[in-house]
Amino acid sequence: MNAPTLKPAPTGLDAASQARVDTARRIARDVAGPAAVAVDRDGRFPRETIEALKAARMLSAHVPERFGGFGSGIAELGLMCEALGQRCASSAMVFAMHQVQVACLVRHGSTPFFHDYLAEAVERQRLIASVTSEQGVGGSVRTSICPIDQAADGRCHVRKEGTVVSYGDDADDLLITVRRNAESVAHDQAMVLARKSQCQMELLGTWDAMGMRGTCSPGYTIDAHFDAEQIVPAPFADINAHTMVPWAHILWSSAWLGIATDAVTRARAFVRDTGKKLGNTPPTAPRLSQASATLQLMRVQVREWARRYDEMCARPDGGAEELSSVACTIQLNHLKLMASELVADICTQALRITGTTGYRNDSPYSVTRHLRDAHSAALMIGNERIHAANGALHLVYRDEAI
Repeated sequence: MNAPTLKPAPTGLDAASQARVDTARRIARDVAGPAAVAVDRDGRFPRETIEALKAARMLSAHVPERFGGFGSGIAELGLMCEALGQRCASSAMVFAMHQVQVACLVRHGSTPFFHDYLAEAVERQRLIASVTSEQGVGGSVRTSICPIDQAADGRCHVRKEGTVVSYGDDADDLLITVRRNAESVAHDQAMVLARKSQCQMELLGTWDAMGMRGTCSPGYTIDAHFDAEQIVPAPFADINAHTMVPWAHILWSSAWLGIATDAVTRARAFVRDTGKKLGNTPPTAPRLSQASATLQLMRVQVREWARRYDEMCARPDGGAEELSSVACTIQLNHLKLMASELVADICTQALRITGTTGYRNDSPYSVTRHLRDAHSAALMIGNERIHAANGALHLVYRDEAI
């Protein structure tokens, strides 16, 4: 597509962070973008993009400097997800999901084992997949059926049927949610970091999806044997509230923002080129204004939450008090709901602007892939489940702004 390349707006990052974001933008433009059609068409893992990110040491960007990483905050990583999402949504989502797992280990892996692992993750650029979904729990991340079976010598075993395990084949390690032991209630959960070499993985199906095809997310039965030191010491309730939910909602939203941004870019190019041919302002220009306004609203919300989370983490308590509050939980859920609905809305607006040319796969203005990828957003932790949870929380929540 011949749309002009716009200079990115100022981000407020320091020079080193901005340089890393610029590197991610270059990888998105030169590697992820050219491969995106094939990744989507063939439903294959975006291997070349992940290898380029590894070469730039971006998989360990969030790891603290004392372990060899860059210590990147979520605002910086969100901009990277945006850049990748503009070129290849699957690449952006793999990168986002991996960073969520890294953040869980950085914040909650307080033992020597996890410190050593983080240093290794920097050195070898290990890719971590998440196994949070589970057969039989109805999509609830906060419920686990499978328990840890721990022997007297400290060796542990778990067998879990994960209904969706994104990029499981290509990951180096797995971060698995489990029931703490056979006597625990379903909500008493733990996280286990298992190396692929410690796991037997039985494929439960295929991944021939409408969108996000390159995430390669079929189900697996995972049979893992590991040492007790590989259990993350913090309760999963804290991991989920303080890290997993905010990181997932912010970085997923950033990836969706990238999809929406490129859809509007293509719509703008179509309107501009149509205007040149007609010699006047085309009738689709008002629709472009509406789509651009919606995109701006989405961008402000997503980037503000990334900034706010980094600000909370800089406090002496790491933001634990606020992140544990009902107000913060509701607002983070609102972010996910808003972003997942707006990305599909913006892509639909772009389609109405571009018409049949945007509907075609072989057009420079095509938004077909954008639309298909966008509709996955409402399903990643289903919006109906989040609305139900928020509805219950609102019974005890007082919004002082009203």
